[in-house]
Amino acid sequence: MLTIRQITENTEAVIRGLEKKHFKNAKEVIDQVIKVNDKRRNTQNQSDKNLAEINTLSKSIGQMMKEDRAGEGEAARARVADIKEKNKALETAVSEADAELRNLLYTIPNLPHESVPEGTKAENNTVERTGGKDVVLPSDALPHWDLAKKYDLIDFELGVKISGAGFPVYKGKGARLQRALINFFLDEARDAGYLEVEPPYVVNTASGYGTGQLPDKEGQMYHVGIDDLYLIPTAEVPVTNIYRDVILDEKELPIKNCAYSACFRREAGSYGKDVRGLNRLHQFNKVEIVRIDKPEHSYQSLDEMIIYVESLVSKLELPYRILRLCGGDMSFTSSLTFDFEVFSAAQKRWLEVSSVSNFESYQANRLKCRYRTEEKKT
Repeated sequence: MLTIRQITENTEAVIRGLEKKHFKNAKEVIDQVIKVNDKRRNTQNQSDKNLAEINTLSKSIGQMMKEDRAGEGEAARARVADIKEKNKALETAVSEADAELRNLLYTIPNLPHESVPEGTKAENNTVERTGGKDVVLPSDALPHWDLAKKYDLIDFELGVKISGAGFPVYKGKGARLQRALINFFLDEARDAGYLEVEPPYVVNTASGYGTGQLPDKEGQMYHVGIDDLYLIPTAEVPVTNIYRDVILDEKELPIKNCAYSACFRREAGSYGKDVRGLNRLHQFNKVEIVRIDKPEHSYQSLDEMIIYVESLVSKLELPYRILRLCGGDMSFTSSLTFDFEVFSAAQKRWLEVSSVSNFESYQANRLKCRYRTEEKKT
């Protein structure tokens, strides 16, 4: 979450950053934030003045009574009662302004890093580097959905029967391959110093707001209304929320976690040939890595994560490329994102397999995650 100080002290830069990310009505939203903040501050100042006057009058009442100035004392009591009554409205106004301001800030995305390219779509992303060997398939090669049926690896129709489209059933060697890949990624993460955690697959509203999925991606998340819980779109959400409302010791940083989870996304509006087979699912498996570090070390951590993910696709001997995403193609919460894509020889196109991002302080602000230095400064 952007801070009020960040917005008020760097208003034009914030607006330019939001426009680079193609956030609609950036200037109008920021102007509204400043307007509401001014209203909240002015109302709070008036309330503080009232409380100061109440405090002064309350101290004087006792002295008046001692000096046999009962009339003045009663008048002061009446004045205190009047101010308290009027201040109730001010306190309510401050609370309402706080809520309005908080809700506005929740709708504003993170600012892009200066190195983020201009653009609105995938064609504007820049290729950082490529690797791996090209795969050459025979002209009669079958697409993966036909291979899955031929060798009884994945049953898409059975998934439709049980749950609906986008919920495949893995069988036999298909299920074993899924499990082997999950174990491979978890074991590699452990060897790289990541602590494995097994998180819940549902989160509450506070967790969704903490990592920024809410309110931005609410329409893309499965919501269990009766319990007000959300199925996770990625393990990033529950793992990062481990540190919500937590003050860490400086010596604990960096924190490195990894987690496997099933992921659930509604993917509303997805249709056509590009979503056939496993290309776009409502439920899929993923191993996530999360790092929490000091702000001044965050881009070093990002570089290390990129190198780590690159080592994984290299070990799997996949032809890959690394993309620096443009402003309009980045996620709501990201400052800088690198996508890993592998080339599908059968589909003759690049497919995203991993995404590595730096959120800078954006999620930490929403989560109220802080750290305390050795000098006890937070």
